[in-house]
Amino acid sequence: MRGLLPSAGWPWRLGATLIAVLVAAPVVALVWMALDGSLDHWSHLAQHVLPAALRNTVLLLLGVGILVACLGTGSAWLVTAYDFPSRRILLWALLLPLAVPTYIVAFAYLDILHPLGPVQGLLRDILGYDSPRQFRLPDLRALPGAIVLLGFVLYPYVYLSTRVMFSTQANSLMEAGRILGQSRRGVFFRVALPLARPAIAVGVSLALLETLNDIGASEFLGVQTLTVSVYTTWITRSDLAGAAQIALSMLAIVVLLILLERHGRRHQRYSSTQRMRPVQPERLRGSRAALAVVLGWLPILIGFVAPAVYLLNETIKHFDTAGGVSAQLLQSGYNTVSVALMATVVTVAGAIVVTWAARSAHTAKTRLMKLCSRVSTVGYALPGTVLAIGLLLPLIAIDGVIGWFVELFGGVSPGLLLMGSSTALVCAYVIRFLAISVGSLESGLARIPPSLEQASRLLGENPAGTLRRVHLPLLRPAIGAAALLIFVDAMKELPATLLLRPVNFETLATWLYAEAARGTYEEGAIAALAIVVAGLLPVILLARHQLKSGH
Repeated sequence: MRGLLPSAGWPWRLGATLIAVLVAAPVVALVWMALDGSLDHWSHLAQHVLPAALRNTVLLLLGVGILVACLGTGSAWLVTAYDFPSRRILLWALLLPLAVPTYIVAFAYLDILHPLGPVQGLLRDILGYDSPRQFRLPDLRALPGAIVLLGFVLYPYVYLSTRVMFSTQANSLMEAGRILGQSRRGVFFRVALPLARPAIAVGVSLALLETLNDIGASEFLGVQTLTVSVYTTWITRSDLAGAAQIALSMLAIVVLLILLERHGRRHQRYSSTQRMRPVQPERLRGSRAALAVVLGWLPILIGFVAPAVYLLNETIKHFDTAGGVSAQLLQSGYNTVSVALMATVVTVAGAIVVTWAARSAHTAKTRLMKLCSRVSTVGYALPGTVLAIGLLLPLIAIDGVIGWFVELFGGVSPGLLLMGSSTALVCAYVIRFLAISVGSLESGLARIPPSLEQASRLLGENPAGTLRRVHLPLLRPAIGAAALLIFVDAMKELPATLLLRPVNFETLATWLYAEAARGTYEEGAIAALAIVVAGLLPVILLARHQLKSGH
């Protein structure tokens, strides 16, 4: 029966192999640059840079991990096990902080919680103080502030995966726990929580990878992490070898996080011969219902509503005073959309090549194509700064080859075609977000029965024709969802954009970063609001999918 399936030709296999090589090249180049650096670099880093940066990074990851695990798991159990006013709204509203990048939350709260800002001013009025010298809250620019802000933005990763696990657990297991004398709280700690441990591990690992990728929030809040150290070592000190060595340390942490996540769920296997019945929520009334409402809405207010209202208010104030936006900000918006669109098209096209080659390869080639498919998805685990450092050597080498050919036949040096244009950004976005598209298309292809491919083969269609006439029409929802996610993520990406953008090339993310670095908030709020509005699109799509699927 397998022989009736259309086999991918060598162009598909070659394309999938080249894509896998492109994704793996930054990692290989990073290791090469780091090991090629002198021992003096390692000695300097070990004495003056790595201890503080590594300590801050580990403490930040530990604090964020604990906070997102508590917030995500607690909110997921709250809306799954209990029924109270506004619960149906909370089911999808708890995803809203995903629309706000971490650096935008830090940007907003630095002004909201400023000693002369609205919150501290209101508190002083209530308490009868006249100036910040008499009363002020602890400074947000510290490690605890970074942990709290990042935790309230990234908890939806844990909420999303854990809520699906809670809502699909057999109600009979909960009933058995209650029959054996356990309270609702006891059932949670003794039955539901152990069963949800794999989902919690997945959500926490994703949140920690996002924390490690963050550069804007950490720098705004004065926390010297490894990511910030890579940026300052390269840009400020022009020390590429040192930046590569710090990036290699970050890569080791990424590998450790992935190994810990897999170790945490290595023995998790579940099976049931019973028909799964979802957990029936317990109706809360009175003060318990009021407490549930407060607990449910608190993460949304801190992680989404407060920064979004602030950005909207600042944008309205700017339009009232200035009457519009500058031409430079409009150009930044155009740059953002154009680069994100190019990256989206290339990423989706590359994912089609990889997934189709893996789907239709035969015999021994299947293993190779599946390996290429797996390698092509590792870019999402690479922080943007690590990816940017690793891309330098491959892009410079390609520029050198292109320049040699052009100068040989044309007699004129073309300069840096890749590094001197937005092509380098597109390459970084494609490598980083290819996993999103590959995962979406693989899920879509898994739902297409092989009988359609067999029928296409019997009717004399080749693999390309089968893909064009049979699979692509059926994959339109998966392609559309992947394209939307990639487009929005490319708009929000800050670390790789800061390091690889051409001279005088700004995106909305880098414009906001520059405004915050200068201590000005006028047009930065407009750029931030545009990114948040764009980020709402995939969150709305995800919420609709949850409601339709019953999860």
